[in-house]
Amino acid sequence: MGRIQLKSVKKSFGDVTVIPPLDLDIEDGEFVVFVGPSGCGKSTLLRLIAGLEDVTGGHIQIDGQDATALPPAKRRLAMVFQSYALYPHMTVRKNIAFPMKMAGVPEDEQKRRIDAAAKALNLADYLERRPGQLSGGQRQRVAIGRAIVREPAAFLFDEPLSNLDAALRVGMRMEISELHKKLATTMIYVTHDQVEAMTMADKIVVLRAGHIEQVGSPLELYREPRNLFVAGFIGSPKMNLIEGPEAAKYDAHTIGVRPEHLQASTEAGTWKGVVGVSEHLGSDTFLHVHDSGLAETITLRVGGEFGLRHGDTVWMTPEPDKIHRFDAKGLRIA
Repeated sequence: MGRIQLKSVKKSFGDVTVIPPLDLDIEDGEFVVFVGPSGCGKSTLLRLIAGLEDVTGGHIQIDGQDATALPPAKRRLAMVFQSYALYPHMTVRKNIAFPMKMAGVPEDEQKRRIDAAAKALNLADYLERRPGQLSGGQRQRVAIGRAIVREPAAFLFDEPLSNLDAALRVGMRMEISELHKKLATTMIYVTHDQVEAMTMADKIVVLRAGHIEQVGSPLELYREPRNLFVAGFIGSPKMNLIEGPEAAKYDAHTIGVRPEHLQASTEAGTWKGVVGVSEHLGSDTFLHVHDSGLAETITLRVGGEFGLRHGDTVWMTPEPDKIHRFDAKGLRIA
């Protein structure tokens, strides 16, 4: 079991409140991602759940038990940090075994758990190596293996992939997602990378200045962002946000159109602009359009063979049912 409930949880450092009172339910077996810009409170919230920071107010329940005052070791949670924190003089086997050894787990049970974790993480061939003989991705898998053998109620990940290069991050995202399916255990994952959030999460929690802006599945946040902050944060490239007379035509203060929901043409369309930068990425091309009278820059996502270049004129037409409308307060208009 791994249900975690936050009830009016608050965190202050002196007179500064970094997490205003918030409520959040994380169901058993869910993969939940905390996402938001730097300084939004996502890592602090994770540390509150882990017990590495004391709450200023409110309660934390784990499987129905009040864990607010419990020390980290008593919460049945396992944390994987940004740094691997492996012992360089120990083999992979001994690194994974270390928390079990400290907890007094019998050696035969230690071996069973190590073998199971090594199989799940494709580490069986590396158990007698030391961390210095491993790649960054392999070292991160060892850190995850050390968490797995504790058999926790939930795993907590604090930006575990930020030290890896782009290719390794993609591979590790897939491995952690597959691991979640194998273990069927609650996972809470902190990242500033909304692509990680979109590709991994069952449920995303979008944070800003300690407040929860929206909670929902990746597609819910993509299709129906609650406000301008979520609309601009979720999606890559970012949603185009347009104010002024063009927004007023749709009875809105601001309208949002995602780059993939703008049709491009060299002949005619709703809005006209000039291509500034053209990014060719193979299957896709991103056009960054200026001088449209709509916004400083409008981004379009078109097919990889679309041939416009810097200085070319382009017409843009939004898909009517994909236009997002927001009022003067930045809230979504239904």
